[in-house]
Amino acid sequence: MLKPGAKAPTFCLKSDDDTLVSLTDFKGHRVLLFFYPKANTSG
Repeated sequence: MLKPGAKAPTFCLKSDDDTLVSLTDFKGHRVLLFFYPKANTSG
């Protein structure tokens, strides 16, 4: 669990056009991530 203001670990995710995007691609910029844990699920 990260604390507010803590740096995020390095990670890669697929974008909506199926390309890999890494957190390091945004070095020097502020990044805001939204997670939808129940999106497209029955939960």
